[in-house]
Amino acid sequence: MAALLNRLSSKKEVDRVIKSTEDKVLVLRFGKESDSTCLKLDDILAKNQELVSNMAVIYTVDSESVPVYMQYFDIVMIPSTVFFFNGQHMKVDWGTADHTKFVGAFKNSQDFIDVVEVIYRGAMKGKFIVTSPLDRRNVQQFNLIYNDI
Repeated sequence: MAALLNRLSSKKEVDRVIKSTEDKVLVLRFGKESDSTCLKLDDILAKNQELVSNMAVIYTVDSESVPVYMQYFDIVMIPSTVFFFNGQHMKVDWGTADHTKFVGAFKNSQDFIDVVEVIYRGAMKGKFIVTSPLDRRNVQQFNLIYNDI
């Protein structure tokens, strides 16, 4: 199913897509095609790509091809999904300490559709952070560990 999704393979391509996507939610899945959780997420994204096409565009990004974005979004676990709207990074309050990305695969297709819809509606109202519509049990919980370097 990942073959059905658009792929970005460089920082330049990611930058171009972020800047050029207008009036739709940009969904960027960072990960590796060989990872089983990424494959599960890609299956959900591909199956729902047409359903959300009025609200969103979806791209996969190989995590090794854009280390600058991996560092910028502090992506240490894959897959991680990041959302944009009109070039603005959209944040979601998942009920965790990290609002910048969704880590892991969505539990089901409806969860993904609900998240895209909430982000789209919030962005159309001028919001840059929205509250997750997902049940907290469907969001992976991680403890953030900070290093003082």
